[in-house]
Amino acid sequence: MQLGLCALAIALCLGLPAGIIAALKKNSLLDYVPMSTAMIGICLPTFVMGPLLIMFFSSGLGWFSPIGWYTWGDMVLPSLTLGLYYAAYVARLTRGGMLEVLNQDFIKTARAKGASESRVILKHGLRGGLLPVVSFLGPAFAGLISGSFVIETIFSIPGLGKFFVTAAFNRDYTMVLGTVLFYATLIIVMNLLVDIVQAWLNPRTRVES
Repeated sequence: MQLGLCALAIALCLGLPAGIIAALKKNSLLDYVPMSTAMIGICLPTFVMGPLLIMFFSSGLGWFSPIGWYTWGDMVLPSLTLGLYYAAYVARLTRGGMLEVLNQDFIKTARAKGASESRVILKHGLRGGLLPVVSFLGPAFAGLISGSFVIETIFSIPGLGKFFVTAAFNRDYTMVLGTVLFYATLIIVMNLLVDIVQAWLNPRTRVES
């Protein structure tokens, strides 16, 4: 759970700024470089990204420990392995959403009325541009949870995902069913929160009472 939340924070902190900058600097170097990097991140699965990060940052540079979950430094490589993959998706979705919103008539109207560019982007463009990202967070959270099973095995993290894999190999069906029920509840709650945030960002989706 902690691994998934750290990875989600990394995905949002890296993906959102990259997507916004790429949208504002369309067809420039600041657009091509982040989007090309995002495409590479999407193509690399986590079970390939993990060993690559271990080879570079742990075996090569010696900055981080390759296994364990005992200090803050131990959290970096596993969280990056899982978070970079979803940061790539967030960046591309943010760019697409921002470009779509910035071409709408109400954005042109706001600019014609004399609104500053920062106000147009932050208040109108960003709010509408985040809708695809918010919609993606529900399935992404499920992917972060399932992906943590692999990451915890690669980095020898004593988490619930590793216990789930061990229980499956040992045919401990009680543990397996309990873990599935726990994660299913988390995913349902996350999807509910996503719907609430989406309704707040886009009033048109609100259900009239």
